[in-house]
Order: sequence, then C-alpha cells, then structure tokens
Amino acid sequence: MPRRRRATPPAPRIPIVPGTGGPPPPGSRTVRTDDGVDLHVEFDGPEDAPVTVVFCHGFTARLGEWQLQREAVRDRARLVLWDHRGHGRSSWADPTTATIDRTARDLGQVLDTVVPAGRPVVLAGHSMGGMTVMAYARQRPQEIGARVVGAFLLATSAGGLVSEGLLGAAVGLMRRLHLLPLYLWWLRLLAPFLERYRRRGTRIGRRAMRKYLFGRDDATPEAVRVVQDMLEETPLTVTMAFYGTFLDHDETAALPVLGRVPTAVVAAEYDRLTPAAHGRRLAELLGPGCELVVVPGAGHSVNLTRTSVVDEALVGLLDRVAAGDARRAG
Repeated sequence: MPRRRRATPPAPRIPIVPGTGGPPPPGSRTVRTDDGVDLHVEFDGPEDAPVTVVFCHGFTARLGEWQLQREAVRDRARLVLWDHRGHGRSSWADPTTATIDRTARDLGQVLDTVVPAGRPVVLAGHSMGGMTVMAYARQRPQEIGARVVGAFLLATSAGGLVSEGLLGAAVGLMRRLHLLPLYLWWLRLLAPFLERYRRRGTRIGRRAMRKYLFGRDDATPEAVRVVQDMLEETPLTVTMAFYGTFLDHDETAALPVLGRVPTAVVAAEYDRLTPAAHGRRLAELLGPGCELVVVPGAGHSVNLTRTSVVDEALVGLLDRVAAGDARRAG
C-alpha cells in the first residue's frame, strides 16, 4: 500500500508567472520534433547536479506554472522545463497531433536532445503533464529504473475522467451512435471562429476559473487572476484540439512500470478536473514506493496556491531518490 499523509497548508503564496511576451529567456533553446514542431525548453540549476528534474505542465498552461517549484529545487538539481506543442512559446501543428501519446513522444525527444546520456532523471507532471509522464513510461518502459529514477505526479489521473455524470453519459451515447469523431471534428472546426471573437480577462472567465481550478479555501482574487491570465494565453484552436485526448486517456497499464521507481502523488481535495479519488487510485496502483499527499481545501491549481506543500512533496521525493542512489553505491 502507498504511504499516505494529509497536508495542512499555510496561507497561499502566489508567484509572479513570467509571460511569453518578448524574446525567449537567455539560455533557452528549441527542440525540433520529428514532425516539425519547435518546442521551447528552459534550464535552471547547476549543470553538474546529480539528477535532472524535467517539468511537464498542465493543459492550456505553460512552463511558467512551475515557477515556485523551480525556485524550491534549483539549488539541488538540474532543471529542464518545456512548453507542450501549441502552448507557451512552442509552435503548433496539425490538430490531429494533439494527443497525450504525442506529448509523451515529444517528452522523449526533449530528453534525448537536452539531457546527457547516463544522467538520472526525475519526471514531474501536473495534470496533462502527469498523463504525459505515464504515457512516456508505457512507450519507453526500458528507461524506467535505468534512466528515469523517480516520478512526481501532481493533480492528475490515469484515466476515466469522463466516465460519470451527465458528460460521461453524453460521451457514452455518442460512442454508441458512432458520433464522437463528428463531435470532435465540429469542435475543431468551430474553434477558429470562437478564437477570433474571444474576449480575455472577463468576469465570466474568472468565475469559470474559480469554479474549476480552485478549491474551497485557496481561491484568492490574486490567485484566480494569475491563473486566468496564464491559461487564457492558449488559443481555443489548441484547447479544442486537445479536448478529445482526455476522453480516451487510460494509462493504468503503465503504472506498474512507473512503480519500479520512487514516486509521489499530490492530489487536491476539491479538484474538479482530476478529482482526489483519481490521485488515490494512482497511488494505490503505483504501490509501496509511492507517497500520497492529499491537500485539504485546494483545487486543481494546487501548485500555485499551496506551494509549500507541493514543494515539500517534491523535495521529499528527491531525498528518497538520493537515498536510493546512496544505497546502491554503497
């Protein structure tokens, strides 16, 4: 059984999330994928650190959402942060490539390009980023325990996100009637029109952010504004294209593979997008090498609003990875 601990967080600290306006930060680089997409990659921390942490951000976000975790661990690890295709500073491609399977392959190409061979890697993923980490474990099982020595899964799910409630019933009906591909095609077709007339920073948008991305106790006006500004940068053409991949997402078969290495799962008590029950299930399937942290009062944006709890869980994972390395060396 996974180890469980319930966190009692202090008052939230809201980061200054760097924007994407202006030139890329010094030292960043571009990784070109095998289908011609340019992925934006940034680095932090000492180049000679014993481990590299690769951060994968959430759906419609960008690497800036990891700003506070970046500050917390930059002195003890080499950090690699990247923007998913269509997000942040990364370029876009055919909408049919907007899948978790493809983002996992992108992750692999980032690793192959910017992380030296033989360097131990800890993969960290929030929401869609966590799904990407799981898909990577399925695609490259031989690297889990060899190259990849740990995984940090934050507010994410192994599958079944649209299996219950009214939406689940609607999706199930469309599947039975073979209408789901038509529905997703219609969404992609409509997206450019909606993007053209889209208004950002609205009160309705703030209410939606408050409802779906925050919990009972962590939704300060400042936090909602920071998250709204960041997520609304992503065009609706990208949002609509990726929507379909969450309907079929199921990486439960990858969890025994990922469970070979130390893992940490952080779930938020009032997460509406990836409910805490999904985090508990993840931890159970990952097994005894997983530590589960449930953050009371928080929602999906827990890394921005309950920073100290998330930082502590990440640092604890790095400590367990280091301890395992020391035992093997001894």
